[in-house]
Amino acid sequence: MEIQLRILNTEGLHARPAGLLAKKAAEFQSSVQILAGGQIKSAKSIMALMSLGLKKDQEFKLIIDGPDAEAASQALSALVNSGFHTDHQA
Repeated sequence: MEIQLRILNTEGLHARPAGLLAKKAAEFQSSVQILAGGQIKSAKSIMALMSLGLKKDQEFKLIIDGPDAEAASQALSALVNSGFHTDHQA
């Protein structure tokens, strides 16, 4: 399954949003990869995500394959589309 998304937050995919995306992707059994700028990286790796250098309004694809791909697609789309706004409760 592939989904096209766009970075909405002003700062782009820097450390905090990359961490949130990697953490959310790691919750799923499915393989989650990100395709941007001709590169495919694991969306479960903060360093891989940050290495893409995605800025505001850049588009990318998430490629999700596995038993919980649909749930992963919904959760990751919601996170990206929210501009990486989450409730931070420790």
